[in-house]
Amino acid sequence: MSMQSRGSVRRDEYGSRIDRRHSVILAYSIPYLSILLGSLFPMFFVATAVPLLPPLGLMMLVSWRLVRPGILPVWAGFPLGLFDDLFSGYPFGSAVLLWSLAMLAIELIEARFPWRGFLQDWFTGNFILLTYLLLATLLSGAALGIPLFKALVPQLLLTMLMFPIVSRMIALLDRLRLTRMRAP
Repeated sequence: MSMQSRGSVRRDEYGSRIDRRHSVILAYSIPYLSILLGSLFPMFFVATAVPLLPPLGLMMLVSWRLVRPGILPVWAGFPLGLFDDLFSGYPFGSAVLLWSLAMLAIELIEARFPWRGFLQDWFTGNFILLTYLLLATLLSGAALGIPLFKALVPQLLLTMLMFPIVSRMIALLDRLRLTRMRAP
């Protein structure tokens, strides 16, 4: 490669991958918008007497927190849970409390076990999601009994099976979030 003049931009065969600029709007809005859309998604397609779809908003929140630990602050569970409370059908304030506790639990687990791995993330995510579903059922005021928990089993199983898929979707959204801006 020949020497270039001092005022020109030096490019290599990879383009300008170092010191590239990202869209600030995409970088900050995609995580929050995906979580808000995840909270709205269950009410659009399936209307049943028993809960069937997993809590997609919380799944996306937990996935964003596990895929990109620094992207959402710990207090983000409060406003996002407040939005979910408006559409979930659970008593108002339950998602605020449980989503905030979920964010605190993830923070404590990552402080205690700083290494990362698929099994740890899968176990952490599923533990938080299943605990959320059970606590939200208890807080809902429904008559507790065997029929209620039998009706909850499909949602619990679907939540456990869908968590890795949602995490992969979040990883793809993260790549979109970090796309390079086109040069003006």
